Amino acid sequence: MKSIKCNGKDIYPSKIICIGLNYVEHIRELYSRVPKEPVIFLKPNSSIANEIHSSRDELIHFEGEISFLIKAGGFTAVGFGLDLTKRALQSKLKTAGLPWERSKAFDGSAVFSEFVSFKGDVSDLRMELYINRELVQMGGYGLMLNKPDKILSEAKSFLSLEDGDVLMSGTPKGVGPIKPGDKFTGKIFAKEKLLTEGHWIVK
Repeated sequence: MKSIKCNGKDIYPSKIICIGLNYVEHIRELYSRVPKEPVIFLKPNSSIANEIHSSRDELIHFEGEISFLIKAGGFTAVGFGLDLTKRALQSKLKTAGLPWERSKAFDGSAVFSEFVSFKGDVSDLRMELYINRELVQMGGYGLMLNKPDKILSEAKSFLSLEDGDVLMSGTPKGVGPIKPGDKFTGKIFAKEKLLTEGHWIVK
């Protein structure tokens, strides 16, 4: 199984719980409608990767997200996550009313920084994503339509959560295509304190 890091230790998530369309400005940039309830989908363990890979054949977009590690049914750590998306394929599937998995759950579509223990107030959390040192995405708790606790509760209503599972809380506006050679830096803050960050160069 694929692993992530938390406080220097290897963790093996059985699954990644993701939420779509959780920031109003991101919904607008995708020309979508605000959903009446949380949009939840899954990525398998096989989607986890340590590197970002581009594709010559398909347009892949980055989506930076505040991500949580789950233990005993609650949040135990926080990290920065990239939900990589085959955007043209996703649009085609959505138009046809079909599931998103082919565009969201492919190998290498979930990339994470190291997770760090967090027992503070999740309302203090925010993320920043830089590409080639330029800030391209920024968002946090205050802008989320569905807050992390609500997403967790909704997921529990139909899923069994295992220790080590990851919850990704959605992406703010500013998504775009990945390009070979681009340098990504994702950061998670609690108010002004930097908690963790990840660095990647697109292959």
